[in-house]
Amino acid sequence: MQERGRFISVEGIDGAGKSTHLAWLAQFLIARSICLRQTREPGGTVLGEKLRELLLNDAMHLETEALLMFAARNEHLQQVILPSLAQGEWVLCDRFSDATYAYQCGGRGLSIEKFTQLEQWVQGRSEGFIEPDLTLIFDVPLDVSQARMANSRVLDRFEREQAQFHANVRAAYLARAAQNPQRIKVIDANRSIEAIQQELAQLMTEWLS
Repeated sequence: MQERGRFISVEGIDGAGKSTHLAWLAQFLIARSICLRQTREPGGTVLGEKLRELLLNDAMHLETEALLMFAARNEHLQQVILPSLAQGEWVLCDRFSDATYAYQCGGRGLSIEKFTQLEQWVQGRSEGFIEPDLTLIFDVPLDVSQARMANSRVLDRFEREQAQFHANVRAAYLARAAQNPQRIKVIDANRSIEAIQQELAQLMTEWLS
């Protein structure tokens, strides 16, 4: 029987430098001869990418937003994540359901009950609940993320939200991490890239052993 692959997600508020660290992490794993599938949410499939365009650009009710996030996630799980894991590939995903908890519950005010119902519906399986084996949250103070976004590319509608929205998202991420300390590791991303990569290398080496 093919050994199941591992599932890693990378999270963080906008401006935390997540994309930079995700690229480094991918190279770290590939250098260790790990067969890696990189993907993202929302997105990762043809349908998911179409939904991503809507979600990042079109205004909508918060419950519609949450439903579309989970619709994209269901397609992602069925078409990409679960088949890859079953084939022994490792999946490295730019955001997963922790992002929905942070942005839609923390940022938008979606009820935790509705989030949990959607999470159980989409991620619940007869073989067990599907979630990442490891989640890395890159965390920076709000003023740092705001300054980075001010010098960034054209912003999407989440990135254009007011500072309080992003403060709420960050608080939700940290609360989620406190609830799941075995799975979720918070990385202080308000340091030099070298210092962050050194911590990541040590963390991943221990996790892989």
